[in-house]
Amino acid sequence: MIQRIQTVFLLLAAASGFGLLATPIAITPEKIQNSTLFSDSTYSVGDNLGLVALFALAGALALASIFLFKNRQAQMKITRFAIIADVLGLVLAIILFWQDVQNLASANINDLAGAYLPFAFLLFGILALMFIQKDERLVRSMDRLR
Repeated sequence: MIQRIQTVFLLLAAASGFGLLATPIAITPEKIQNSTLFSDSTYSVGDNLGLVALFALAGALALASIFLFKNRQAQMKITRFAIIADVLGLVLAIILFWQDVQNLASANINDLAGAYLPFAFLLFGILALMFIQKDERLVRSMDRLR
């Protein structure tokens, strides 16, 4: 059913994924000339097309998974793919930051809410997956009783 708790978790995961597209990850007080990420003093998902694609895909898959409530196997599969896309986006964001770290030697970098949204997505996605699996086990146990 669409009003189950996993729907709430999937909706929060989708909001985290799409929210990351509009929320900066980190900021510096001044622009850094040699940096590819902080040349405008803000590190956001929009700085790299791969990050945009992975986090938008993760959010879209989480949103699409909400409407697959009648097919829990497909819902679990789509949710797993959304979690994988989020993890890949997180790894890519970290790799891009560490590649740019030599240009940021003396810069003061402040992290923002965008730095924590992939972890929120991961948490909500895993919780949704756990509750989908719980529903699947419940349905299977009811089928055995018939």
